[in-house]
Amino acid sequence: MAHRVCPWWLGRFLASPIRRWLMDQAPERILAPYVRPGMTVLEPGPGMGFFTLVLARLVGDSGRVVAVDVQQKMLDGLSRRAAKAGLASRIQPRLAAPDSLELADLANQVDFALAFAVVHELPEGHSFFSEVARAMKPGTILLLAEPSGHVKAEAFAAELAAAKAAGLDVSAGPTIRRSQTTLLAKAAISL
Repeated sequence: MAHRVCPWWLGRFLASPIRRWLMDQAPERILAPYVRPGMTVLEPGPGMGFFTLVLARLVGDSGRVVAVDVQQKMLDGLSRRAAKAGLASRIQPRLAAPDSLELADLANQVDFALAFAVVHELPEGHSFFSEVARAMKPGTILLLAEPSGHVKAEAFAAELAAAKAAGLDVSAGPTIRRSQTTLLAKAAISL
């Protein structure tokens, strides 16, 4: 999956509290409508944990955050920050394979997924969305956000097409400054 991947050394800046101010991206405001205690949350591309630590607080002691990255140095930074914040027991860092997130053990277990500024770094989105969709429970939401400066409208439309092809329904997402966003839902099973 390594394709134009954000360098690990930039992870410190991306996890910095300055990001909240400079980019007006407050994780609590963005995530609180979707995450509840006890949930299993999937976060591909967590970097050093800008959103991960907030997700861990929101899922509480009975929940978990599965944070999957292709760079061990990002996961090491995330683990250090999680330990310092007393949240390490709620976060499961995982190193992805170059061509797979390796989520087979999570089939139909994920209650919420967050893909923030990550899909554009992949060589193609279809396998990403297929793997994430298989991990999601029916009715689960994936919040997709891509940086407007890196991802143009045509590229975002291609990502949405890949998500639809993977069986995810597209709906309007929250407004996040400097981002293109959408909510993707795995269809609920009807009886």
